[in-house]
Amino acid sequence: MRADDGPVPEYRWVLPSVLLGDGGEGRPVRRSTRDWIVDVTVFLVACGITLLTLSEVQDEPEPLLLTEQVVGALSCVSVWLRRRWPVALALVMVVASTFLEMAGGAGLVALFTVAVHRPFKISGPVALLHLVTIPPYLLIRPQDDMTPLEWGIVVAALLLTVYAWGIVVRARRQLIWSLRERAASAAEEAKRLERERIAREMHDVLAHRISMLSLHAGALEFRPDAPAADIARAAGAIRANAHLALQDLRQVIGVLRHTGSEGGDDQVPDRPQPTLADLPSLVEECRQAGMDVRLEQRAGNAPDGLGRNVYRIVQEALTNARKHAAGQPVTVTVAGAPGAELSAEVRNPLGPRHLPRIPGAGAGLIGLAERAELAGGRLEHGPTPEGEFVVRARLPWPEEAAQLTGAQVTGEMEAQVGERP
Repeated sequence: MRADDGPVPEYRWVLPSVLLGDGGEGRPVRRSTRDWIVDVTVFLVACGITLLTLSEVQDEPEPLLLTEQVVGALSCVSVWLRRRWPVALALVMVVASTFLEMAGGAGLVALFTVAVHRPFKISGPVALLHLVTIPPYLLIRPQDDMTPLEWGIVVAALLLTVYAWGIVVRARRQLIWSLRERAASAAEEAKRLERERIAREMHDVLAHRISMLSLHAGALEFRPDAPAADIARAAGAIRANAHLALQDLRQVIGVLRHTGSEGGDDQVPDRPQPTLADLPSLVEECRQAGMDVRLEQRAGNAPDGLGRNVYRIVQEALTNARKHAAGQPVTVTVAGAPGAELSAEVRNPLGPRHLPRIPGAGAGLIGLAERAELAGGRLEHGPTPEGEFVVRARLPWPEEAAQLTGAQVTGEMEAQVGERP
């Protein structure tokens, strides 16, 4: 995961480079400000431990003392390589700290680094190797004021404490990393759902408009000798539906450009959405296009969201009827009551197979089924033994939301907010 996959952290300098996307395991990393601070601190700690052990090796022979000093200095310098080669440095420090006292500080730093930057399957054996080398170290470096057992317990406790500290740091980093990945995944999922919603809306709207265009254009094609008034009326309908389709397309493109641009966090106001009260207008529009549509509406004032779902289902069903059963009568029945369900049924005879049909994407009924499922309902569709094709949707109609439209709910919420102290 890279740093540019999500919002830029406010305090980048307090985060390690692995959380900023500036490096990775097994690759050279570009140190962040925090990494420089930590590395300088760790280097000073290693140097401090090395200087403290200098007094314990003063009585050693001159060649061994010189070796201790040279290896101790090189060990402190090698701390700067711990991010690039943590495992190799830890293995070298295991051998060096077993025989030489002044390499102990760098050995602890190397063990901590392996625990932080490598998984347990790698850091565990390295820590175990440190524990295995304790007996040889006790034999080579006995303590006058402690028994071998006591000194071994102290060394083992120190190694395990440093290793456990590194494990905790790694676990915390992995938690932060997983939270960032989950946040990025949630953002991508939200974008995907929004794109699917826009695509579904555009399919419902544009399929309806384009099928109207095809219907009128087909009438002009098959009736070139129609009266001038009918031709003018069909041409006007084509022009009007093409204009409306372009408007819908322009609005969606504007939404996509806004959501895809930088700084597009502002809410984009949705265009007015149809409700159950707009069904008669939809049916009348289809009648003006030459369809034989009969509407039976036996439902009251449904909530806006429920009414919009029913409207879209009926709209898509009418579009399918124009595509696959041109010239056949269509019956639309909408009925329901609060506390039960709101049902919408679109029924039409199957069209003759030899007639040309408007091609479709094959996603209309799938989208309707998904819309009904998301609304908590179900959708059934298919031919009947009577030779008809039926699309039937049943959506739940909560009783408590029976008389509340979207504007009324918003008004009540604003009133409740205004009454709060």
